[in-house]
Amino acid sequence: MKAGEKMVNNVSSMNSMRIGGLASGMDIDQIVNDLMEAERIPLQKMEQDKTRMTWQRDAYRDINKSLSELDNMLRDMKYQKTYSTRQATSSQSSAITATADATASNGTYNMEVTQLAKAAVNVSTQGISGGTEKVDPFGKLSEQNFTGGVTVPSTMTFTTYENGVGTEHNIDITETDTLNSVLTKITDQDNGVRAFYDVQADKVVMERTEAGVHNEGGAEIDFSADTSGFFTDTLQLGQETAAQDAEFIYNGAVTLTSKTNSTKLNGITFKFNDVTDGSANITVSNDVDASVEKIMKFVDKYNEVIEKVNGSLSEEKYRDYKPLTNAQKEDMSEKEIELWEEKAKSGLLKGDSILSSGIFSMRQDWYSQIDNGSQYSHLSEIGIETSPNYLDGGKLIVTEDKLREALQNDPDSVYELFSNDVEGDGRGIINRLDDSINSTVKRIEERAGKGYHTLEQYTLGKQLKDVDSRIDRFQDRLTQIEDRYWGQFTAMEKAIQRMNEQSSYLMQQFNG
Repeated sequence: MKAGEKMVNNVSSMNSMRIGGLASGMDIDQIVNDLMEAERIPLQKMEQDKTRMTWQRDAYRDINKSLSELDNMLRDMKYQKTYSTRQATSSQSSAITATADATASNGTYNMEVTQLAKAAVNVSTQGISGGTEKVDPFGKLSEQNFTGGVTVPSTMTFTTYENGVGTEHNIDITETDTLNSVLTKITDQDNGVRAFYDVQADKVVMERTEAGVHNEGGAEIDFSADTSGFFTDTLQLGQETAAQDAEFIYNGAVTLTSKTNSTKLNGITFKFNDVTDGSANITVSNDVDASVEKIMKFVDKYNEVIEKVNGSLSEEKYRDYKPLTNAQKEDMSEKEIELWEEKAKSGLLKGDSILSSGIFSMRQDWYSQIDNGSQYSHLSEIGIETSPNYLDGGKLIVTEDKLREALQNDPDSVYELFSNDVEGDGRGIINRLDDSINSTVKRIEERAGKGYHTLEQYTLGKQLKDVDSRIDRFQDRLTQIEDRYWGQFTAMEKAIQRMNEQSSYLMQQFNG
């Protein structure tokens, strides 16, 4: 092989490894890299567009989250109890308390509790332990010393009565059962009875789980069907303390009874803790503080959302601050990246038509006249107005004294103003606002989707998918361009090598 042929082959071999410049002395690798940097500029723009669209999607979703939180608060604002909250106070709170719902009438009610409701109860007539040591409730039954002795039965039976009708209940016993496990079986069974052992008194208690008389004139828990004698002899049960209903005199006019220590009359729930000392006065009045608090909390949330949306619409946009590429980030500190991206993310939703129309619609809801036939037809009449400062962007201002007065004088009209659930001019403000928010949320979801949506389900997602496809295609094109550059420089290297060979050959001829 000639020397010239050997050198050409070496250049060809090195070219496959993309090591150029052996013949020309040029830094081919750097030249190609510089050329490719220029070729990659469109790719960087596409990647920046993709990043910006992702940021914009997330900004939309963040707004939607705030709107959804406001919409959730709207639910409570639709209930009459929000505007007609009642409070009830008792002159004998240790004996009787009361709570009033929105349907209760304001006024004073008299209630005299003469007897509390009690459940039927059976208690051992004497201590059940024999000898000097008490029964171990966690030891096997057969190993315990009971006063009446013990024969562990395979089944125990007792009967409960409801209005003269008896129902038998069987409890299966095993050799490993203890007193505690047997009483637990009784309690856990669906029989309306609970049972336990009082260690201090050394007695077993079996009682109905519900107070009040359930078997007029007769026992409610009966052990006569149990042939084992376990209930009557071992546990010393059988003497029942009768149940009783609660008895009370309402407004000094009528005596009533209840199987529980509570009753509901005229929208007021009375709870009996003890017999009263004569009559107790229950006073029901509007709880204006509670209503004002709920309305103010909602207004504050509304103002917070308005401020956030208006901020996004008016946020300055810095066009010179594009999303950073990974290569750019490598030459910057974390703080520099943070400050840069703060500018780059600014103005993502500036002037957005969806948000602008949504805010406009929500403002109109508050401004609108409500033709509902009640005392109030406009928010200003109850002390709620929009801020006159245009910089506030439609925030609400509340004159609390005027709102309190309206809630005190006519809470029903305030409710009609806010939440009259009809169509047309009489539709309440909250219902109108709910319509506007839902419409805006839906439009945002169509554009930016939800977290679980696929790219094909929303507009920005489709655009992101299209950008991904264009990026893939462009990367394939860059690979082809880079291969072409290397092919061209390799051809140049070969040509230079051939020229060098010819020059060398001629020099040898002349010297020879």
